[in-house]
Amino acid sequence: MNKESVRAILATDCGSTTTKAILIEKIDGEYRLTVRGEAPTTVEAPAEDVTQGVRNAALEVGELAGRPIIDENGDFIKPYADGKGIDLYLSTSSAGGGLQMMVAGVVSSMSAESAQRAALGAGAVVMEVLSSNDKRPAYEKIEIIRRLRPDMVLLSGGVDGGIQKHVVEMAQLFGAADPRPRLGINYKLPVIFAGNKDVREQIERILGKKTALEIVDNLRPAIDRENLQPARQKIQSQFLEHVMAHAPGYPNLMKMADEEIMPTPAAVGLIMQKIAELRHINILGVDIGGATTDVFSVFDGVFNRTVSANYGMSYSISNVVTDAGLDKVGRWMSFTIDEADLRNRIKNKMIRPTSIPYLAEDLEIEQAVCREALRLSFGQHYQLASGLKGLQRGNNIDSMFDEERGGSLIDPLRLNMLIGSGGVLSHAPERWQAALMLTDSFLPCGITQLTVDSIFMMPQLGVLSAIMPEAAANVFEKDCLIELGVCLAPLGASGRKAEAGKEIMQGQIDGEAFTLHSGELLLKKVPQGKTVKVGLQPKRGFDMGAGEGKPLEREVKGGTVGLVIDGRGRPALQLPEEENERIRKMQEWRAVMAG
Repeated sequence: MNKESVRAILATDCGSTTTKAILIEKIDGEYRLTVRGEAPTTVEAPAEDVTQGVRNAALEVGELAGRPIIDENGDFIKPYADGKGIDLYLSTSSAGGGLQMMVAGVVSSMSAESAQRAALGAGAVVMEVLSSNDKRPAYEKIEIIRRLRPDMVLLSGGVDGGIQKHVVEMAQLFGAADPRPRLGINYKLPVIFAGNKDVREQIERILGKKTALEIVDNLRPAIDRENLQPARQKIQSQFLEHVMAHAPGYPNLMKMADEEIMPTPAAVGLIMQKIAELRHINILGVDIGGATTDVFSVFDGVFNRTVSANYGMSYSISNVVTDAGLDKVGRWMSFTIDEADLRNRIKNKMIRPTSIPYLAEDLEIEQAVCREALRLSFGQHYQLASGLKGLQRGNNIDSMFDEERGGSLIDPLRLNMLIGSGGVLSHAPERWQAALMLTDSFLPCGITQLTVDSIFMMPQLGVLSAIMPEAAANVFEKDCLIELGVCLAPLGASGRKAEAGKEIMQGQIDGEAFTLHSGELLLKKVPQGKTVKVGLQPKRGFDMGAGEGKPLEREVKGGTVGLVIDGRGRPALQLPEEENERIRKMQEWRAVMAG
């Protein structure tokens, strides 16, 4: 296809409950979003055909666009001509639970963790991580493998030319378990081996006849090197060939699509990588849903993704409260509420997952839970997005079983953009509420641009970016991304905490001076699209990115909220311990953000 001739693109994202469709058209030489539609996903009974939901969403788009996109036979009208049809149809999918994987390696903090990063980056939900040194007996591991019934398995372990025994033993566990795939018993479970190349023949003998075995380059060929891309590419191709081919209606959807269908999280990660590459920036993004929360990061070109499978805003809301603690949720309230009342309101959300808050108090409770879900999910991501392990030891392979974690690749002072997505963020009644949830949860330091995805179109733009990156980037920046503003927050050196009310930074915004005190939150209104020059002088013991106590000048862009100048504490937010004072502070900060 001549991409220069593409004038109309339809892209869908088949989610667990809703299929979202967007129409992108070439207008005055550039691609822009023109229409969005949606319909219930039809992968489950009674329809059991995902294409019905796609056609329904496409019909709505056609009605809103004022022109037919689908003919009377349910086929897309191609190419675009005489004001009818489209040139290109693309799709992503997470329907039916998405891609569910199990990964295994020799050392939990090395090959198994690298395998987890490879699977997560390919768009999978990792159901279980097994390793030779996880201290569980063999029979227990076999029982776990049989019970979980994953869509796919990624087996790794051993550097090239290194350990063989434990890699073979792990393969023997899967051979003994002989697991059945989740979507049926009439095909073999896809297993990808990405470990020590010297044991490939043994792996073939053990698993070759029982599974749909594929062998790719070692994802950890050396202790100091990680090579995740071959495994990620094979995961996605196996997802199409084996998993999607057996899901209700997906063979027909694959025929309808002009490019390969991509797992939704993989597509979101791809557009983030493209934007980070084009802008030469570091990005941290989050998508919080009803059941899970995905966190993505691109730092110095290195992409990582994690899935917090038990943290969400409806089905998993009670898990958030259990792991964070009711007191942690309650600390974000600007009013007094009985503990039993708070617990009941949260439980009501769990049993009525599609309900939306209709009282201001209920909205504040939901946004409080959101902060804790994001905080917990980011904590998990921070740990997994880490440097390679095993670099400080010698060549004794056995010593690696006791390796400690490496440092995280996430450096808050070098984060350029924070992207929030998901209903609770994208559809917050006021944009300042989304900005406050992001700053409270992630505690960005230095100078960080705050943004939200307007209508969650990142999956569709991700799959588009694989073939037309410039078009995807243009729609992303002009139609998808809402720039809330910029957060300016000094980091206390060595975890230093300032005494409440103490001056911690002085600065100027286009020549207008300000002073920031500890525990203070300031907002400077700067319209969206306007660029202003800021000069910042943190006090001794505080850092804005240039070094402790060193001045920093930068040009920043305004947004729908403005410039948020945050002196409430970094790396930890400092909340008053006394209840009445805490409530007063919360009310004060909310009033500042509301303008």
